[in-house]
Amino acid sequence: MGGGGDGGGAAPKQEDLTPHPVKDQLPNVSYCITSPPPWPEAILLGFQHYLVMLGTTVIIPTALVPQMGGNNEDKAKVVQTILFVAGINTLLQSFCGTRLPVVIGASYTFVMPTISIILAGRYSNIVDPHEKFLRIMRGTQGALIVASTLQIILGFSGLWRIVVRILSPLSAVPLVALAGFGLYELGFPSVAKCIEIGLPQIILLVALTQYLPHRVHLAKSMLERFGLVIAVAVVWLYAFFLTVGGAYKNSPIKTQLHCRTDRSGLVGGAPWISVPYPFQWGAPTFNAGEAFAMMAASFVALVESTGAFIAVTRYASATPLPPSVLSRGVGWQGVGILLDGLFGTASGSTVSVENAGLLGLTRVGSRRVIQISAGFMIFFSILGKFGAVFASIPAPISAAIYCILFAYVGSAGLSFLQFCNLNSFRTKFILGFSVFMGFSVPQYFNEYTSVAGYGPVHTSGRWFNDIVNVIFSSKPFVAGLVAYGLDNTIQRHDARRDRGYHFWERFRSFKSDTRSEEFYSLPFNMDKYFPSF
Repeated sequence: MGGGGDGGGAAPKQEDLTPHPVKDQLPNVSYCITSPPPWPEAILLGFQHYLVMLGTTVIIPTALVPQMGGNNEDKAKVVQTILFVAGINTLLQSFCGTRLPVVIGASYTFVMPTISIILAGRYSNIVDPHEKFLRIMRGTQGALIVASTLQIILGFSGLWRIVVRILSPLSAVPLVALAGFGLYELGFPSVAKCIEIGLPQIILLVALTQYLPHRVHLAKSMLERFGLVIAVAVVWLYAFFLTVGGAYKNSPIKTQLHCRTDRSGLVGGAPWISVPYPFQWGAPTFNAGEAFAMMAASFVALVESTGAFIAVTRYASATPLPPSVLSRGVGWQGVGILLDGLFGTASGSTVSVENAGLLGLTRVGSRRVIQISAGFMIFFSILGKFGAVFASIPAPISAAIYCILFAYVGSAGLSFLQFCNLNSFRTKFILGFSVFMGFSVPQYFNEYTSVAGYGPVHTSGRWFNDIVNVIFSSKPFVAGLVAYGLDNTIQRHDARRDRGYHFWERFRSFKSDTRSEEFYSLPFNMDKYFPSF
């Protein structure tokens, strides 16, 4: 055969042909989990994390509170309560839980059972909308309080440790990847609701964080770390000028709602100062069926957050999580859902996927930054009006940020393929089939629901329907379940090496790698009372 058209260049050197080495910890991270940036930088990075978590914090009450019968004041109060509890939960997780730099915020997983409570027959004959709102809120509180016990028991008893112990890099890939990629519906479809704001936000964010740092060397680290807050400020100002200039005067109401900077109703509805407190809406009410449905959501959130925790270990440049530490974090996440129920947030909480992605974008995985952001959450939840100003950022701006941040979490999942044998047909089947089913099954459930108004499982037991529909509407849950099941049952003689299990072997127990002590040991000698195995 004739020589190819490579211009007769020199043969590649041997070291050029060797694949990239496998890394336990992600290299090139500016500040890892235990190394805090200087205080001014840490405070600004913490504020950036606060800005990013605001999107979900506002979107969920905006969808739920009007259906519950609440007005703008109620909506502002629910947003404040979510922020306050998120701040407490984030601090608990970073001091007592996994100790990873994770933000614990409101979760979309709990929206479906909450809507089911809203539609319950016992609330339909209440005439006064505010009374209806309070009664439904108490119903969600009762369901959340009961549902929290699932994660508390699975986490603190160490049962989840047993489940995670046989999780290999191969079965972690679909779970973590779809924890990010599975949220694609919250990305561009929401950007397109106001394309003149959303698209410039995506373009500006990519330009500031990916292109400019390599052109402007003096501002390299500043652009990489603070590109997001700069881009949001510029586009928000641009959206404000469009609003003030009357660009949307004659637009349809829906367009105004998405594009205008003065349509959230939060600034007017928020009090100047108020401190959320437990049982502020009244005594919770309990219903067995609704509690079971909420428990199913709690279990799905537990699996999804396991994927997010694993992604965060990567971006914090920490070693893989020992199962006992992950189990401890799950227990504290259960305590977080209990607090959601006591304070009344209308939604449970889980690891914020967008904040996990922000660790990747900024290359700062420091624990202190997240603790500072929790301080911002609590501070702005008490000073209602100031917090509401930031919370009124138009939703398409948040959606544009998600397009990049969710992608980072998805790619963290793909990065675990470095531990697997991609030339094995067993690997190819498990990987391909689980990812495909992870997208395909929830697509069927969501499509069916949007056409029929109820899920494919439609029996007389409403709570049973909710349980099945909640579980199979979660992409990371389905993908993780299929991968985990197949990976632990399809046995081949070299399966152990193919699935990368041997790479994570030494992290199975807390004591077997010295770095675990550095990253995950508890402060204030608490390890005596909460030992890690």
